[in-house]
Amino acid sequence: MTAIEHKELKGITIRNMVVTIISTASVVASVMTTYFNLQENISDIKNHQETTNRVNEIRLKLLEGEVAVLQQQVEKIKENK
Repeated sequence: MTAIEHKELKGITIRNMVVTIISTASVVASVMTTYFNLQENISDIKNHQETTNRVNEIRLKLLEGEVAVLQQQVEKIKENK
């Protein structure tokens, strides 16, 4: 250890301060990375859900159209009997 590492400021060594700062920076970097990854995942899920909703709306409109056509055919069949 160098002489500066042995100096104390009110019971705290320079080495302890450096370790504390580096550890804090590491934790902050880890938390920020996790946060941004989660934010990206949420964005991807939201986009996927919007796409799924649009596809389901289109399918529903198609089915409603088919039901209307089938109802007309049933009415024509009833009239012909």
